[in-house]
Amino acid sequence: MTDSADSPSFRLAYVPGVTPAKWVRIWEERLPGIPLTLLQVTPAEAADALRDGSADAAFVRLPVDRTVFSAIPLYTETTVVVVPKDHVITAAEEITLDDLADEVVLHPLDDVIGWAEPPGEPAFERPATTADAVELVAANIGVLVVPQSLARLHHRRDLTYRTVVDAPQSSIALSWPEEATTDRVEDFIGIVRGRTVNSTRGRQTPAERREGDGGGRGRTAGAKGGAAKSGAAGRSGGAKTGGTRSGGTRAGGAKTGGTRSGGPKGGGARRGTGGGKPRRRS
Repeated sequence: MTDSADSPSFRLAYVPGVTPAKWVRIWEERLPGIPLTLLQVTPAEAADALRDGSADAAFVRLPVDRTVFSAIPLYTETTVVVVPKDHVITAAEEITLDDLADEVVLHPLDDVIGWAEPPGEPAFERPATTADAVELVAANIGVLVVPQSLARLHHRRDLTYRTVVDAPQSSIALSWPEEATTDRVEDFIGIVRGRTVNSTRGRQTPAERREGDGGGRGRTAGAKGGAAKSGAAGRSGGAKTGGTRSGGTRAGGAKTGGTRSGGPKGGGARRGTGGGKPRRRS
């Protein structure tokens, strides 16, 4: 881990569609003496910003180069199609890729879906940016498939969107250079993971960072679950073996030799004293 004491601030890059405000607010509350500087970058610029040190960490779209960067997956976005408000597609709340077969589907050069093969009919020319593609949708040139956050980012009153249920999806992650995992990066990881200010958890090991957000916690939960079940089984087994249900302790011990002389109701106690109630003397 490298020392970040000489860095005057924590520099956080983020790609369009990500809203880092809630994490920034928590940082400012917990670390008021360390300014957090935001840097908006395109998806193509994000990796360069991390490599050249312009940013200490970044909210990026997966995938990233895992030989260079660590990444914690955060969430996966719904994919939507952006269309004019009077488009026939708006008659349904959700559509499939087959519903776009006869549509001109714009495929901007900064596309983040990562299509193996884009749906629909290709446009005569690919727009340079998603913003340019949105303008073309407004001009009834075609439709645009994007993550929902980008549809909201480029919102226009004359456009709307619908969910495409079977389209590929884009995932957001927190990423940083593996070789530049500073204490401040670790502090921000703790904020993103939801750790409290008084959390006693230690800093991550390199193996935990490579595994991402899901693997380590899954195993921890499994270990705890196994211990709990094992302990419960032990207690339960002990109770049944030496307690009320097994071996006849209750039937033959407590009730037979205690203050309640005799055995269970209706059992051998009454028969052993003469077979029922005592006879009256004549």
